[in-house]
Amino acid sequence: MRTNWKFVVIVAATALTGAAGAGVAQASPVTAGSVAPSVCRPANHTAKITEAPASAGHRHYRVTLTVPRGYEPCKLAGSPTNVRFSDRGSETGVAAGHYGNQATVVIFGPGHPVHFDIQVPSSGRSTAAREASFTLQAPDGEIPGTSVAQGKLKVATGTLIGPVQRGA
Repeated sequence: MRTNWKFVVIVAATALTGAAGAGVAQASPVTAGSVAPSVCRPANHTAKITEAPASAGHRHYRVTLTVPRGYEPCKLAGSPTNVRFSDRGSETGVAAGHYGNQATVVIFGPGHPVHFDIQVPSSGRSTAAREASFTLQAPDGEIPGTSVAQGKLKVATGTLIGPVQRGA
């Protein structure tokens, strides 16, 4: 029986590519066949932290992600992970959990900003921060790379990150 080696190589390469990417989402565009770079890649979007209205027992900060024209939209879902807070290059050491629906999918792209909430308990000792770094989530897993948001905030034990939502 003759073996078509070209076929074997293609099947092997496909299997290895699939295994290497298991559990990691690609920052794939919403529309197939696009040549524009994805907005979900950290280098392609900006993020800003602003103070939001407080609720009973909590301070809130909004992290808004925006992107200029020329980038391809992508799908996001759930709360960002691997969240780290820092002030002038020093990490605060405050770990963040998450809350809310982690399955809702939103489209992020030019003219379609998204945001998420940072909820900080008002009671207890807080630590100043000027930066938050995080990993965005696609419906099928983490998007590779670390995004960074700038802005003044205070964080404390019990800080929670809400899911990404539509709008600024």
